[in-house]
Amino acid sequence: MEQRLGNLDPIMSAAHQTRDHGYLVYDTLYALDSEQQIQPQMVESHEVSEDGTTYTFTLRDGLTWHDGTPVTSADVIASINRWGQRDRMGLALRGITETIEPVDEQTFVVTLSVPTSVILDAFAKPSGVPLFIMPERVAQTPFSEQITEYVGSGPFVFAADQYEPGVRAVYTRFEDYVPREEPASQLAGGKVAKVDRIERIEMADALTALNALNSGEVDYVQTVLPDLMPLLSPDVTTQNIDEFGYQIGYRFNHLQAPFDNRLVRQAAIWAIGQQEPLQAQFGSDEHYALCGAIFGCGLPYESDAMVEMALEADPDRARDLLEEAGYQGEPIVLLHVTDSPAMSSIAPVLAQQLREAGFSVELRAMDFMTMLSQRANQGPVADGGWSIFITSWHNTEIQDPLRNYMIVAAGAGEEGYAGWADVPEIVDQTQAFLRAPTQEDRERIAAEIQSIVYEEAIYAPLGTQARLTALAPGVEGVLNAPANVFWNISKGE
Repeated sequence: MEQRLGNLDPIMSAAHQTRDHGYLVYDTLYALDSEQQIQPQMVESHEVSEDGTTYTFTLRDGLTWHDGTPVTSADVIASINRWGQRDRMGLALRGITETIEPVDEQTFVVTLSVPTSVILDAFAKPSGVPLFIMPERVAQTPFSEQITEYVGSGPFVFAADQYEPGVRAVYTRFEDYVPREEPASQLAGGKVAKVDRIERIEMADALTALNALNSGEVDYVQTVLPDLMPLLSPDVTTQNIDEFGYQIGYRFNHLQAPFDNRLVRQAAIWAIGQQEPLQAQFGSDEHYALCGAIFGCGLPYESDAMVEMALEADPDRARDLLEEAGYQGEPIVLLHVTDSPAMSSIAPVLAQQLREAGFSVELRAMDFMTMLSQRANQGPVADGGWSIFITSWHNTEIQDPLRNYMIVAAGAGEEGYAGWADVPEIVDQTQAFLRAPTQEDRERIAAEIQSIVYEEAIYAPLGTQARLTALAPGVEGVLNAPANVFWNISKGE
């Protein structure tokens, strides 16, 4: 897999490796199929009141925890409550939820203050922080604390006694799991475990992983870099398992100089552009696409508002803005993730683009998990703080204002996000999006939010890219999905 699995709590952490761990161990109430339609997963059926404010959900038969006890509505309610304090869509839903109450062991009712269909969108969201259902006793863990018990009801059991951080994680088939009868389709349908055991191997070096695949030591390599493709063995196959791809982007620290100045943040965006860093990372443009839409290109809320700011580097414009802002060469620290094959070449190019525009830049190298820790530091760079971090989100995670973390502008409090932008207008507009009565209204509000994001220089996208996964001979049934899922996969001799 692409990065280290360091956090085993898929509600506390939005990291993709933690999400993929979550899909092995836990189940979800709903899921999206290959047509992007919401399908029931743990739910058998639901009913909606005539006024659209009351949803009654009934769980399907046969749901069992890995410890042999049945899944109940109390477990689900506790899981929704914990998730609703962490996930952006969960927080939005929490703000319009009056009650969540059990009816019996398999039925629960959600009562909303306003009618909205976003409840099903939120319960079915595939990435970011999916609504993984946990036992009540586990879900009662405060969302700010990592869980310590990993009992799920999904198709695989996490072998906690075999977990070696930085080395491997092991999962075994849950013999009592009852799949849905529908065929597997993206994240929906029957989750049939066709192998007895999965070993998630940690290999930080992309070439080492590729050589292990060629020699038959591993069966699945999540991401193969374009420049390593010629080294693949002829009997190895590649598969683009993800039609939507990832948005790469960077976000500023708004609390500390010099990026506490909006003009300096704008200057950085004008300095960077998209072509140079993407070309350095992916080579041929067949592996990436320029895209300045905050909510993704080809997705429901794509907008061209102010995208010229991010698409093409303009160092002269950047220098003029720096002069206007009174920038005096204050150092900026750019966090450089070195262990992610899909991002490791981007930070050095960003640093060079910024230097050419007149910025003083320090490149601070680290692995992804260290970056997640360091970006929590709100102090100045002299005290271990930072100025810019780079990350990637699956396009299904950024496709609207309710789920896009990179637009979060709620300050440095509990509802804030790394960078700690404080723009109340974005908070207000996001609430307006939630309550908007028509799709036309939502599209208008999303475009307005995009303009504010660029005007305030909260963050900027670096375009999109799709990743190729490599499979050993005999590996079949890998599903096209926005996450790496391992049900439906079989391994021949």
